[in-house]
Amino acid sequence: MKAHFWKYHGAGNDFVIFDNRSGEFNTLSILQLRFLCHRHFGIGGDGLMMLQDHPEADFEMKYFNSNGREGSMCGNGGRCIAAFAKRLGIIGDKTNFMAVDGLHEATLITDSWVELKMHDITSIERGYDFAILDTGSPHYVKYTDGLDELDVVSEGKAVRYNERFSKQGINVNFIQYGADALHIRTYERGVEDETMACGTGITAAAIVAAGNQNTSYVIPIKANGGKLEVRYDKKDDQHFENIWLCGPATFSFEGDIEIPK
Repeated sequence: MKAHFWKYHGAGNDFVIFDNRSGEFNTLSILQLRFLCHRHFGIGGDGLMMLQDHPEADFEMKYFNSNGREGSMCGNGGRCIAAFAKRLGIIGDKTNFMAVDGLHEATLITDSWVELKMHDITSIERGYDFAILDTGSPHYVKYTDGLDELDVVSEGKAVRYNERFSKQGINVNFIQYGADALHIRTYERGVEDETMACGTGITAAAIVAAGNQNTSYVIPIKANGGKLEVRYDKKDDQHFENIWLCGPATFSFEGDIEIPK
């Protein structure tokens, strides 16, 4: 099966994208999806997305992790697929699209900067040096020193596969305050490795980093793959609204690939 694809990344968090409005890729197997995301044998990516028709939105985003299984919400993927939809001429500078966690709004500020509205937060579990919350995907956020030297894979695995989280999995984010931004590194479930950036993780980290005031916040973020920003309104320590994940959505290349049976 020969297929045309596009490749995008959001601050180094990279994705294979198919235009699946015809439904021709509906029957791809887990092994085929893994092949497409494989960095040596396929195209390579942290995940794969399909842009599909939807009766109640401009389009639907269907997201698969690099392990070939359908994933939860991907924030950087959402920004990239909005940029892709504009490239196809489906939308203009604004869109509403359907994802696994419901409807999302996105605004394309420039050809490569996209702002994505995330769902409200209504519950956060807080510990001494960590917090757990769901921003479309479940996240564990832990404060740390020496972020640059941290073994994110081994430390992330220890949390992701512990007794509490091993069945469903959880994304693990390590954060440290910098002079001009909140610094973050993330171990992603489904990828089972550190990624250059994680949109829902960046959102979770920015919310955890809110101060004591119930007001509006703009949190600059520095991930390994680049700079992003999260804006939101804090109502109280458990409730956050009007959450926007803002950052680059960059077209890399497009091409054709033969997908093995």
